[in-house]
Amino acid sequence: MNELIRAPEIRVIADDGEQLGVMTPEAAIERAQAVGLDLVEVAPGSKPPVCRIMDYGRYKYERKKKMGKSKGHATSLKEVKLRPRTDQHDLDFKLKNARRFLTEGDKVKVTVMYRGREMVHREFGYQQLDNVKELLGDIANVENPPRMEGRFLSMILVPNREAIAELQRAKAAAEKAEKTGKSEKAAEAETSEKGQESNEDETQEQAANESQ
Repeated sequence: MNELIRAPEIRVIADDGEQLGVMTPEAAIERAQAVGLDLVEVAPGSKPPVCRIMDYGRYKYERKKKMGKSKGHATSLKEVKLRPRTDQHDLDFKLKNARRFLTEGDKVKVTVMYRGREMVHREFGYQQLDNVKELLGDIANVENPPRMEGRFLSMILVPNREAIAELQRAKAAAEKAEKTGKSEKAAEAETSEKGQESNEDETQEQAANESQ
């Protein structure tokens, strides 16, 4: 940047994107300083190197902000633990958490834990996972199918991002429609109330005229 640029000649781009051509770094720095900006080397591997006149502090901030956005939500692996005989109430509660994890972009490992003689009837665990796949199938895909590891039967689900985005759009549209409906009802009620007040005023005025 600025005086640290060592190339004898550089290609310069103005802060508004205009191509200023090839010149010495000293001449480019003078141009940058004349408008209160910096000269930054953006393509050192080019021949000649490409430099741009810019606000370097703002450039660093925007770059950091952009990198943060590109990383987005760091995907992590969440786990939901079940038993071969987990009842529907507990299953619904655990799958509510699993659904939240998936909509937030995380993977979910669903694990069935066997104890004692439950290992004799492993099919109940597979049935439990089949049920989970069906209940979460609208927003998830199976990445790793059910697999036994000792006394644990596990599978991994990943978010179906397109399906989740579609559900979120539908939810937003429904909420908007609901708000619009409430506003329209409120407006109708206000109009009706005003009409009723107007009728009452007319009745009172007519009664007053008759009494005279």
